[in-house]
Amino acid sequence: MSEKAAVVTRPEDTLAVVQQSVLALWDVVNNLTLLRPPRLPHFHVTIFGSARILPGSKEYDDVKFLAAELAKLGCQIVTGGGPGLMQAANEGALHGDPSDKVGSIGIRVDLPFEQEANAFVGKVYSHKTFFTRLHHFVLISDAFIVVPGGIGTALETFMVWQLLQVRKLYGTPLVLVGDMWADLVDWARRHMAGVPTQLASDVDVAIPTCVPDVRAALAEVQKRYAGWRAEGPDL
Repeated sequence: MSEKAAVVTRPEDTLAVVQQSVLALWDVVNNLTLLRPPRLPHFHVTIFGSARILPGSKEYDDVKFLAAELAKLGCQIVTGGGPGLMQAANEGALHGDPSDKVGSIGIRVDLPFEQEANAFVGKVYSHKTFFTRLHHFVLISDAFIVVPGGIGTALETFMVWQLLQVRKLYGTPLVLVGDMWADLVDWARRHMAGVPTQLASDVDVAIPTCVPDVRAALAEVQKRYAGWRAEGPDL
């Protein structure tokens, strides 16, 4: 007979077992992420932006145009799947290539105050936590475009920025559209790189590409897409 396992009864021992088990689960997740192909069949462009911008606004129409042009090029469009500029991007993706409905992708997170995915999402993924959702964006994306947004958009932007800084992402464009993001990068340049303590390097601050409008963002991604096509055939 095998030895009987020790029964954990003390609260501090119970906590230790839970902590060890959670860390072991993260090890499993990290190992599973290694099982992705080096090249997906399609070039995926993630567009981060506000959920609060309404249809009919200039910002909405601009993002819709951007996503449509990228879809015509052959890109699949990834968003958070919600309203506002996320909806604009998913709508544009379907307008740009109506034959590829699953090329309009939404990666959602369960929140008690948010609705279901917008009506233009062709393929939806749902996550229980922000952490796994953000990881999903990173795994699937070949380029990131950031349009006007709030705190959530800033969080997503900084996450991608840092992963590029520490070289967990390589050669993935991070394109920031508009004055609000150019001002943010300028703030980082002045208060992180431009101080004696060098909280960040000039190279770190130069990672994002700031552009004035969506047409310039389109041109930046077109360059990367051309390089991606030249690297090898679709799977």
